[in-house]
Amino acid sequence: MRSLRRNGAPLKIKTLILLATLGFLLAPHSQSQTSGQAGALPPPGFHHLHLNSVNAAIGFYTREFPSTSEATVAGFPAVKAGNVYVLFTKVSAPPALEPQSAIWHFGWHVVDVRKNLAMYKERKEVKLLPLYTSEEGGSVLVSGDTFPGTGGILGLTKSQLAEATANGVKPLGGAGFAYMQGPDGAIIEYQGNMPVERFNHVHMYQEDPFCAQLWYQQHLNATAPPPAPGSAQHTEADCKVERSEPRWPGLEKQGTIRKPSAGVLFDDVALMWYERQGDQPLVGTRGHLADHIGLSVNNLDAWIAKLQKEGVKFLEKPYKFGDTRAVMIEGPSREAIELIEIK
Repeated sequence: MRSLRRNGAPLKIKTLILLATLGFLLAPHSQSQTSGQAGALPPPGFHHLHLNSVNAAIGFYTREFPSTSEATVAGFPAVKAGNVYVLFTKVSAPPALEPQSAIWHFGWHVVDVRKNLAMYKERKEVKLLPLYTSEEGGSVLVSGDTFPGTGGILGLTKSQLAEATANGVKPLGGAGFAYMQGPDGAIIEYQGNMPVERFNHVHMYQEDPFCAQLWYQQHLNATAPPPAPGSAQHTEADCKVERSEPRWPGLEKQGTIRKPSAGVLFDDVALMWYERQGDQPLVGTRGHLADHIGLSVNNLDAWIAKLQKEGVKFLEKPYKFGDTRAVMIEGPSREAIELIEIK
């Protein structure tokens, strides 16, 4: 089964992944960290997210996110979202959602999250997903309607929820993030209030979030945020960090484990991740709903040589992708990553 791709642009980072909402928000910054030395290959651009789909329901995405449009990329039906794409391979049976792979959900910035919510409530094709506010099962549809987090971390632990209730803490209201269920069981986040509507992130799980961040920096020259104030930069010697207790709100009644968390940026699309939530190892993404992520490079042969030298696992040798070439590698938690040559 082949997947999707797109053309990238030189890295023009004017944003930084900051811990917020259900991962990171992109916010203005003056400096970023990129691994590698002078003369290293430039970081790839974000090209696409590739989905396996029974219907390739492009109309759903173009209707719910009107900044998008229908397209075709290397023969694959696609949704064009600014300079990136969501590609589709049509399959005969519903794609796998379980066991959990490294790719969790994906999402858009929107201009007014509550206006979008009101619109989606009127559309029969949209199934809104609740954000549970405690393990007892209370829920909201927008994160701003429950308790704010503390210490720069989204959400509250069980003890913090009890304390907030006892102290009469009130929700902040206003903007926040929310979720819907899309075609094939996709979880789609919409987050506002932002200046423009755009595809902005792929949210993931990793076996060891800080180790994964180092992997992306070392092998893909990815941009990562600097450590939080007062925190040291992790190295391979200390990147395995114990998970914290769950916090709410979350898409599951048992809450979401949000520490440790990390991520990287390709162009202005964030890959952000938490540690895997359950006890079972993450499975490979190929054949699942979210099959792989596509990144664009301008010299595929140089990237192949670099990654082979570094011992990165190749899932597929170079193959034709439309009028160009691509290769498939595997990330630190078995996520498939396609590198597409765009000159």
